[in-house]
Amino acid sequence: MSGLTHFDGQGHAHMVDVSGKAVTDRVAMARGAVRMTPETLAIVMEGRAKKGDVLSVARLAGIMAAKKTADLIPLCHPLPITKVSLDLTPDPALPGVQITATVKTSGQTGVEMEALTAVSIAALTVYDMLKAVEKGMVIDGISLILKDGGKSGRYEAP
Repeated sequence: MSGLTHFDGQGHAHMVDVSGKAVTDRVAMARGAVRMTPETLAIVMEGRAKKGDVLSVARLAGIMAAKKTADLIPLCHPLPITKVSLDLTPDPALPGVQITATVKTSGQTGVEMEALTAVSIAALTVYDMLKAVEKGMVIDGISLILKDGGKSGRYEAP
């Protein structure tokens, strides 16, 4: 298990010691989408959802989720997040909502999990706010698209 940093020599899960790592500026971006019918998307775009402004509420949920990632994922380090932004874009070609999260910190470990968590919870919030209209929505394609900073440097999804 030499390549898996969250396991010790005996194969037990543990939180990685990052105390010897340099503090660097780090950024991560993740994306995902919620696919829905054109009729449901029209409700979002026209502001007719009974629970309120779908995109604004989902954006706030994603921001809150990024800040709580260490509480949700057992081996994540609590981080001093310096920025979280979410873009939720209605996309008639999907049809649905495209979601992109950007998370930044200056620290000893990256914010990939925070960005992925932000997208996941924003997508779940879109689903929650629209489930009375359409239960068949699909949350799709959640993935890391960029990470930069730290020892491993830059990664960009192909």
